[in-house]
Amino acid sequence: MCNKPRNTRIFLQAEILASYKPTVDTQSLVPNLKQVDDMVTKALEYFKSTRHVILYYEDIIKNKTKLMDVQDFLRVPHQELRSRQVKIHKGALSSQVENWGEVEKTLKGTPYEAFLQPDYEV
Repeated sequence: MCNKPRNTRIFLQAEILASYKPTVDTQSLVPNLKQVDDMVTKALEYFKSTRHVILYYEDIIKNKTKLMDVQDFLRVPHQELRSRQVKIHKGALSSQVENWGEVEKTLKGTPYEAFLQPDYEV
């Protein structure tokens, strides 16, 4: 059994994961992004008559009251919510991807070029 506090182990695991730099398959990148785009559009169309809220991870991180808004939407009593998730990747996306130059070249001039911006927002 490990004597380190549980959260220390989680942070160590996050550091190990952060050291991995994936190589993106640039051949299928744009078709895959288009497919996801189409799936999102269809999902929004399917649920247009259903009461729903669109929530992005970044919204929760930047705005601590966002989870209260979700609880209001769900009509549940407010309670403090905590995440056990740990931020794994830090810094620019360009430093996280092994073949970033190829990714840039592939996305330039496409509807997904904005994804290359460091301050990209959905």
